[in-house]
Amino acid sequence: MAGGIVPVGESGKDYPGKMTVYVIIACIVAAMGGLIFGYDIGISGGVTSMTPFLKKFFPSVYRKESGIQSSNQYCKFDSQILTLFTSSLYLAALLASFGASKITRTYGRTHTMFWGGLVFVVGSFVNGFAQNVEMLILGRILLGVGVGFASQVYMNLI
Repeated sequence: MAGGIVPVGESGKDYPGKMTVYVIIACIVAAMGGLIFGYDIGISGGVTSMTPFLKKFFPSVYRKESGIQSSNQYCKFDSQILTLFTSSLYLAALLASFGASKITRTYGRTHTMFWGGLVFVVGSFVNGFAQNVEMLILGRILLGVGVGFASQVYMNLI
């Protein structure tokens, strides 16, 4: 419960749960997962608002944005392709985490982490050398597969 309140049972006895190393590690791993996704949201949000990025990859969004003189920022980036670019990582991570569980059971955690990391590195290179929107989305999907594998393996460790 929030604020460090310990619930008291109906019989008036204290809650039997203890703060163990397992609980602390589980909380740290969950927090790190949240930090990774939050960091990605911040970075992708910052990049998608940069003028050179929009001019090169999303010119229609750039034209719409430059024509808007309102201070209202709601729905400023009204583009399904831009939305697909942003959300493809999260969708790929979700789907990959389901498939990664079978791969982890079959080949073990070490191989799953290795292949997930390798796919993540390939996705980073694809995004780094992207020449068009399709390459950007493919890179984000590969990044999502790597994140999904890593998330599943780390949660499997707990």
